[in-house]
Parts: sequence; structure tokens; C-alpha cells
Amino acid sequence: MSESITSSEKPASPARDEAIRAAFRMQARHCVATGSPLTAQVVGTLADMLDRSTRTGARILDWPGDPMVDALKLRIAGGLNALARMGGDAQLTAFYRERQGDCTALLRRILSDHDDWLLPWLDNAPQTNEVGRSAVLWPGVMAVAARFGPQVELLELGASGGLNLNMDRFGYDLGAARSGDPASSVQLTPHWSGPPPVSAAVDVVSRAGVDLNPLDMTDPATAERMLAYIWPDQHDRVARAEGAISIAQHFPPPVDRGDGAEWIEQRLAKPQAAGVTRILYHSVALQYFPDEGRDRVHQAIIAAAARATPERPFAWLSMEFHDQIAQAEVRLTTWPGDGRHQLLARCHPHGAQVEWLG
Repeated sequence: MSESITSSEKPASPARDEAIRAAFRMQARHCVATGSPLTAQVVGTLADMLDRSTRTGARILDWPGDPMVDALKLRIAGGLNALARMGGDAQLTAFYRERQGDCTALLRRILSDHDDWLLPWLDNAPQTNEVGRSAVLWPGVMAVAARFGPQVELLELGASGGLNLNMDRFGYDLGAARSGDPASSVQLTPHWSGPPPVSAAVDVVSRAGVDLNPLDMTDPATAERMLAYIWPDQHDRVARAEGAISIAQHFPPPVDRGDGAEWIEQRLAKPQAAGVTRILYHSVALQYFPDEGRDRVHQAIIAAAARATPERPFAWLSMEFHDQIAQAEVRLTTWPGDGRHQLLARCHPHGAQVEWLG
């Protein structure tokens, strides 16, 4: 891979070094702002102490791509967290639990002692599956069920491990409204402002998702790798993911490997059963599609909307960033109808806070 360029193959550049370190410092500030001081300390310390004495350090400092776009900081942070979670280095595990000790000296030793183990973590971008987003997706699904009836088909773009395809198997406390399974291992209780969502019975008759790199949550190694990318001091996120993984191991969500635009074109072209509402949804996914792919998705939605009937309704539910605002917006469009987007909510990208408007 081109990303494996090291200092022996590419001359050191002070300006490049500083750009890499600046990306790590920016990530540290973001971690502080979003409630992860441990990850902030780790990536901030790496910004100051990284050198080329290890292959891992050299590869980071000589990274040929954009360190922000490639999530370079989170690749190495995931590797370090994985090492701590598995108990691969007792001192690192203790530091992650207690945050006591000399972080600089510890990370310098870890990079040296575990260089071969950490290096492959730079090969792939982090991939998580934010279960908290179901706290705003599920009210959208209930709004669809209230309008067209309880039977729905769920189709998810960018499904990752498909954890949110099991959203009907979670429990919800949404302001004054409770829904879902009160005995579920996943209980979502976001900070809710605004009116309660509409409550409606939902019967998921089928579900499917697509991802370029689907994660098999029935594979313990894959599940553990995904958990390593969740910032370890965000305990609620970790607990939600662990609970959702347990559910997925009992009810494996069907996620196909493939191009999302091609997949949705094919899925939407097939008619659903009468009395079933087809719901296409995605959360913080379309921004990762190329322009052509987004255009194809939109054209497939337009074609499906034109085919929608009262017996076979169609709904598009999205949780995406619009106009570069800090909060995600949850929008719903249903057909038959006038095709106008309804802004249901603004929310934290992980679903922790929800301002409900719908």
C-alpha cells in the first residue's frame, strides 16, 4: 500500500511533521470538547513525543495523505485502546483505567515494545456503529408507522455492523415517551428537549443494510476491534455498543458488502409487499459517498417516490449534517405526499442530545 511509506523511503520534512502534529493536537481539542479527556491526553501526548525511532512513529510522521480525512489519529488511538482492553500491556491497561503516571514515558515505551503489533492498526480507517443514533431514528420510524401503519421494511445505507438495524429491539426513554423493549440490554435515554415524539406500534417485517466494509458482529475479533475505536472514557457509548453487539449476535442483521448507490438502486426497484412501508434511512453516511454516488442515491429515491402508492408507501429518513452546522439534522420525507422534507430534530452526532421539533 502507498500508505506504508517510511522515513527510509521518504526524506523527513519539518513542515510535514508539524502538519501531522497539528492534526493530533486538533483531535485532542475535539476529544476534550466531546467529553473524552483520556483520548485527548493520549493523542495530545503523541503530538509532542512522536519520532521515527519506531516503524509506527515513522509511518505516522511520514503519512502521505491528509491526516484529518484519513483519521490518522484515531487509527493509532484505536490500536492503543485495543492493546489496553486486551491486557496486552499491564501498565497501559492500568493507565487507561486510572489515568495516573507519566503518559509520555509510557507511550514512548509502548510504541517501542509493541511496534509490530501497533503498525497494522494504521492500515484501516476507524469504523464504529453509533447505537445512540437510534434514539432519533426510532422516533422517525414511529412517525412513519403512525402515518401508514405498523408494518415496515428497513433499508440502511452505510450500515457498518448493522447494529441500528436492530433498533426495534432497543428500549427508549424519549422525554415523556417510552417505547421499545424495556428489558433490552440497550436502553437509550438521550437528553431530550421539545415535545415527545409520536408513539406508534412498529412491526419490522424485513431489514437489510449495505456497507463497503460490513462488520460481522458475530465474529468476536471483529466486534472487539470495533469497540476499540470507541473512546474508552465514554462509558455509556461503550456500554451501548456492547449491548447492541450482544443483540446482534442473537439476531444477526443482514448487511451486504457493496456500493451503496448500486445496492439501493436495485433494492428500491423491487416492489415491497402490499401493506408494508419501505423506509430508507442513513445516519452520517452520505457525506462519505462520492458526488456521483450521492446523485445516484437521490435519483433512486425520486424514482421510488414516483412508484409509491397508499398500499406501498415509501419513506426517506436521514440523519446528516447540513450547511456545516455542528449538529446533525433528522429529516423525514414520505410518499404518497408532496415530497417536502420535514425537519424532525437536531441532535448530537452520537444521539446524546436531541432537540425534537417534529
